[in-house]
Amino acid sequence: MTEANEPIVKYKRVLLKISGEALMGDQGYGLHPPTVERIAREIKSVRDLGVEICMVIGGGNIFRGLAGSAQGMERTTADYMGMLATVMNALAMQGALESMGVFTRVISAIPMDQVCEPYIRRRAVRHLEKKRVCIFAAGTGNPYFTTDTAATLRANEMSCEAIFKGTKVDGVYDMDPKKHAHAKRYDTVSYDEVLQKNLGVMDASAIALARDNNLPIIVFSLDEPGGFRTILAGQGTYTRVQG
Repeated sequence: MTEANEPIVKYKRVLLKISGEALMGDQGYGLHPPTVERIAREIKSVRDLGVEICMVIGGGNIFRGLAGSAQGMERTTADYMGMLATVMNALAMQGALESMGVFTRVISAIPMDQVCEPYIRRRAVRHLEKKRVCIFAAGTGNPYFTTDTAATLRANEMSCEAIFKGTKVDGVYDMDPKKHAHAKRYDTVSYDEVLQKNLGVMDASAIALARDNNLPIIVFSLDEPGGFRTILAGQGTYTRVQG
């Protein structure tokens, strides 16, 4: 039963995708514990509404495979290093969530039994049914695939109703709003338009996978306090990417 002061949520199971850079705060590198804690509080506030939450966190605050390969490193090795960075971020988020009493599982596409569970779909679904937050780490476990693609893949496998992409701006714009004051924000935009105009929501393979499975992507500002909870109730400012 929903209390009078709690919003009625539109989704029962969602996947939250954030970049590794979102965990840096104002630093230029690594993890900023107060920022990790702030995001964890946002996730807890949504979990407390009864929403089942999966997460995928990028690794760009520690190591980005594409950047490593651009500097002469072999691409496959660089990508695996990037996957390990996502495990570190996932463990940091797990620590923050569990310090708030939120049961959490880190589930890795690359087996490393001492620190997290291997990815087994049916077990992950069971964790969600028990209201545990599942953080999917190590991407898809394969090089040449981004965490955007991993997020879309896991969201489909977990039967999520939407992907929530937390960014530093409050939606999708036709150009960078930080550089162009007249940039226009979309309320809704189609998958095909995102691809044709190269709007940078997610990489092309992630958008195509979402389109093929009719999985909406909600782009919102992670820097807005209470934003995740508000948007789940269908309020606030965001862009919906759909068919």
